[in-house]
Amino acid sequence: MSQPQRPPQPPINSKTNKIGNLIVMMFILIFVFSIIWLFNQSDSDPKKFTYTEFIVALETNAVSTISSNPIAGEINSGAYLIEGTLRNGDAYYLEIPTQNALQNIIDLAKVNNVPYTHEPGSSYGFWNIIFILLPIILIIVFIGFFMRSSGGQNKAFDFGKSRAKLNKGKTTTFKHVAGVDEEKAELSELIDFLREPKKYIALGARIPKGVLLIGPPGTGKTLLARAVAGEADVPFFSISGSDFVEMFVGVGASRVRDMFKTAKQSAPCIIFIDEIDAVGRQRGTGLGGGHDEREQTLNQLLVEMDGFGENSGIIVMAATNRSDVLDPALLRPGRFDRQIIINRPDIKGRQAILKVHARNKRIHPSVTFDEIARRTPGFTGADLENLMNEAALLAARENKNSIKIYHIDEAVDRVMMGPAKKSRVFSKREREFIAFHEAGHAVLGIKLDNANIVHKVTIIPRGHAGGYNLMLPEEEESFLMTRKALVDQITGLLGGRVAEEIIFDEVSTGAHNDFQRATEIARAMVTEYGMSSLGIVQYEKRSSSVFLGRDYNTEKAFSDTVALEIDNEVRNIIKVSYDKAKDVLTENITLLKRIAEILLEVETLTREDIDKIVNTGTLDWWERKKQKDLEKKNTTKLDSTPVQA
Repeated sequence: MSQPQRPPQPPINSKTNKIGNLIVMMFILIFVFSIIWLFNQSDSDPKKFTYTEFIVALETNAVSTISSNPIAGEINSGAYLIEGTLRNGDAYYLEIPTQNALQNIIDLAKVNNVPYTHEPGSSYGFWNIIFILLPIILIIVFIGFFMRSSGGQNKAFDFGKSRAKLNKGKTTTFKHVAGVDEEKAELSELIDFLREPKKYIALGARIPKGVLLIGPPGTGKTLLARAVAGEADVPFFSISGSDFVEMFVGVGASRVRDMFKTAKQSAPCIIFIDEIDAVGRQRGTGLGGGHDEREQTLNQLLVEMDGFGENSGIIVMAATNRSDVLDPALLRPGRFDRQIIINRPDIKGRQAILKVHARNKRIHPSVTFDEIARRTPGFTGADLENLMNEAALLAARENKNSIKIYHIDEAVDRVMMGPAKKSRVFSKREREFIAFHEAGHAVLGIKLDNANIVHKVTIIPRGHAGGYNLMLPEEEESFLMTRKALVDQITGLLGGRVAEEIIFDEVSTGAHNDFQRATEIARAMVTEYGMSSLGIVQYEKRSSSVFLGRDYNTEKAFSDTVALEIDNEVRNIIKVSYDKAKDVLTENITLLKRIAEILLEVETLTREDIDKIVNTGTLDWWERKKQKDLEKKNTTKLDSTPVQA
């Protein structure tokens, strides 16, 4: 039987808050002015007389008024306080012990015609009581105002309380998530378990205690968790891993205890911890030693998930993109029973994600999501969302009614390489170098059997690149690469440098990134994939010491002699690929020059343009444009020729 839900908190009225704040500020001002008034009163203290001195002053007609009050609390009930003013305006007072002395003063006042009044009762008047109680009342009001401004609770006493937020409502559901069908099926079973636990318990099934979502950034781990919250009819508590860790040791552990205590009151429920690697890192590791606060927090989390206590009905979901740094005790069954890997979407997944992000956008009917999905290999869900948003911004900037394919094409370039830098000025020779460099990549992409298809070539600078080739696989992404395919990939990367050498008999610095990528592939072929004459031995592997930094992240299991052989093998693969690129470009020198010539004129070529150049050697629209420009030039020349008389 589930526990009754807590009643929802009433919404806070901002208008009421403003009125309450004004009232509190008014009380504070009254308090300040009262203090100032009291200080001003204290500056003119009344003069104290003895009985003899007062009689002399009264007989010499120096007294202006007289009033008497019984002194409360005195043992002698005949004690009185005499107050009044003198002829010069100063105040005075004195205390007399007996009623006879008071009677004597009254008689002298009648003789000297001095006004006399008597106030029976306590000497503490109404205003005296007000001035005593007012500071106390204002202090209480000020404390209440401070607590109200801090959210209705004292933060100092809630330092060890949980920061988990309770999410309600179905703002995000599985219909907002695409490209992760298998992962959704796994979580759908979890939701069904929470809704109908009897069906599973009858078969002896135990509810999973934890589900860990693992994947690269932007693949939709947090979005998937929010969708679970929207689909499940149970409370959903969400918190970030960094919310547990504080400067003071023990605070994080206290927050973990309070979070599970609150969750037990709402069971069955789900707790979602985003970026759990902030608190779940391996204990006692790193160059600087351990971290007491984080380790104590992790210890408490381990105990709460699968310790001596029983958290029946609580499922812990977590997300991370650094599962390699998590503590092994956190990953074992009984804590995180399921680990769901969320990879980058394939072409079908990207197509489904694009449709989700295009629901609230006006897309031109000619745009097909299949073509966009083919142009975006390796894009995550976050990248695709950004892509569609950039396309919408470009269309709005041009005051268009819908998003067309060239908007999306430009958005792809923006996401991959950055905005076009058309203001960057290159010299004529630099533009020629860039054009032939990119044309070299394009020709190798066309002629090599295992090369990707060239979808776009441009010499418009973007980011740090003077130009680039967009080369995509003919079919869907492959998960295995053959040795020949890797060699062709290296050959394609070297095409730009080879083209520069063939045409200009000179080389530039434009192939810097190409060399870096080619060397990484060649070294992996030798040291990791066993694709060299050194045999099927793995000489290098990724280190498990994930806290030593990226520079120490490779373990080497070979001698100095083998290191020399590895370098020679890498150099040999690069040399063979370079020679192959040189042979292919030399054989297709006419196509190389033609593509570069057209690139210098139009700056950007699409896949259809390149296919046309390969088949016919030119572009129809470009030839028509050249013809029109020539006719216009001749007409201008004739008009400017002087007429002979």
